[in-house]
Order: sequence, then structure tokens, then C-alpha cells
Amino acid sequence: MKRSVRTVLPALAAVLAALTASGCSGEAPAAAGDRAADEITDGVDRVFDEKYEVTYEVSGDGMEAVEFNAGRGTATEPELDTVEKPETPWRKTVELKGVAAPTVLAVPGPGGSEVTCTITHEGEVIEEQTSEGATAPASCVALSPVAG
Repeated sequence: MKRSVRTVLPALAAVLAALTASGCSGEAPAAAGDRAADEITDGVDRVFDEKYEVTYEVSGDGMEAVEFNAGRGTATEPELDTVEKPETPWRKTVELKGVAAPTVLAVPGPGGSEVTCTITHEGEVIEEQTSEGATAPASCVALSPVAG
């Protein structure tokens, strides 16, 4: 959430500047407050509506399933898609919106071994995890790159 705060701070600074300017311009405090609220709302809406792409990658042998956020549901309750018994290496690029967290879970089968999941945004790895063992999934969850 720290990234979300950093994104909204410039909007708040603009609002404070607008309030300061309106105090000197003779604008009624209620009108200045309404205008400030509108500016904050517009800034937050831009963050929540901005779209971005991430690429999920999973490697390892004997994969049982891969679950990932494909952009459905809400930012706080995404509906995960599942691919059963994927061939590895597995790769999928998805479009997410706003503060939705890029998420991928690699679930090894009973005969599985080391598995790795990776999340990449604009060519940069933003999360990577590796686990070992037939019952140890690798879970990657990253902060939205547009939230900060």
C-alpha cells in the first residue's frame, strides 16, 4: 500500500496548492473544498483505471497446476484462472488494472521437484520464488507497478 500512497501524494499536493491559491483568490471555502475533493477523486480514479501487462512464468517438472490472476474479479478479491497439468516452461501475459496484484502459484504434483514462478513487468522481474519438494508450491505475489 505504500506505493499507492506515493501515487496519491502528488494529487494531494496539487489539491493543497489549489486550496492555498483559492484562499488568496477569494473563492468560497466550500467551493474550494469541492474542487479539491474532485481533484483527489480524479487522481485516485486514474490509478485504479490504469492498465498494465505482466508476464507470468513457471518452470519445473511434474506440475499439477498453475493458478494466476488474469484480471477478473476485484483488486482485493481476484478470480484466479487455473491451468491443469501445464507443460513447462509455462508462460502467460495478462493485462491487469489499477492496484490489482500480479499473482501466480505453481503447484507441483506428487512426482514434482523444484518449481519456480516469476512475474515480469516491462522486461523487469518484479517477483520470483522457488520451492523444492512435491508438496511445496511456489507462490509469487507482487505489488501493482502502477500503484507506485
